[in-house]
Parts: sequence; C-alpha cells; structure tokens
Amino acid sequence: MAQYTPSYQPGGEEVAIIKTSKGAIKVALAGKDAPIHVANFVELANKGFYEDLKFHRYVPGFVIQGGCPNTRKFTPEEVIEKAKNPCAGLGTGNPGYTIKEEYSTNPNNKHLDGALAMARSQDPNSAGSQFYLCLGSQSMLDDGYTVFGQTTEGFDVIRSLRVGDVIEGIEIENVND
Repeated sequence: MAQYTPSYQPGGEEVAIIKTSKGAIKVALAGKDAPIHVANFVELANKGFYEDLKFHRYVPGFVIQGGCPNTRKFTPEEVIEKAKNPCAGLGTGNPGYTIKEEYSTNPNNKHLDGALAMARSQDPNSAGSQFYLCLGSQSMLDDGYTVFGQTTEGFDVIRSLRVGDVIEGIEIENVND
C-alpha cells in the first residue's frame, strides 16, 4: 500500500471536535509533535471521511477505537454484532494509503488518559484512518503508537462510548490557511 504524505501543514493550534452519538469530545491536536498524523487527520476530517463511521472496538480501562471505513455500511446494531466476530473485517479498513510513524520522533508521545493516537497493524508505518482514545494512562503504548492529540473536554463522553456508537463528524478549528 502506498505511503502518503499529507499536503496540509499544521500550525500547531488545531483543535478537533469529535461529534459522536453520545456527545462531543474536544481534542488539542499536536501539530508540532506529530505533523504527519495531524495533517492526515485534518485532511480526512475536512473531507467528511469520518462521518457516520462507528466505533468498533472497546476494551474497558484501555481504549475506544473508531475510524474504520468498513463500519460505514452497517447500522450500529450490525457493528455490535459483527464486532464479536474477528473475521467480520471490522478494524481492517483504511483510507487507501498509510502514513509514516512518528512515535519515534514525537517528544511528547505519552498515552495519557484521553490521548488521541493512531491505530496500526504490525508494520510501524501502517496507520491510516483508525484512531483510538485512551481510557486511562497506557504508557506501554508510548514506544509503538503515535499520539497526535490530547482531550481537553469530553472525558465523560469518551468513558460512555461503546462499540456501535456513531462518529457523526469531526470538525477542525484553527486550521492553517
């Protein structure tokens, strides 16, 4: 799969408003620390890529994960059912490309409570569109997954999210022109 370099140049002040069926989450994006991940996320959000995707993975005390385009065609109830079957294809979708890892260069790559990070497969450079929000500190992930934002508001929403909940859209504030 082709490696993608986003054209958007983060200014470092970007904020993501992740609108879900359970409420909104406000995340300060780390454009200076993880510019490729932030630029990719901004571009996907601005294209409407995340609209109507569902969260497909929930591990209590660990993470809630979404951003898999394979969830778009399913109802929340179907996602809940399919998430029980590891062969259903949930969690395997991507935007048609991958991006380079930045956990090795990000000086603030800390999986704190509410951290926004990019999921990937075994290949360190395989992230694309799937992201997760940490449910508590997950420092064991610091050396293998890129953190590109930190929740500032909506921790209660993060804690209420479950498999099948809908990402209604993601708005980016303070976008560089």
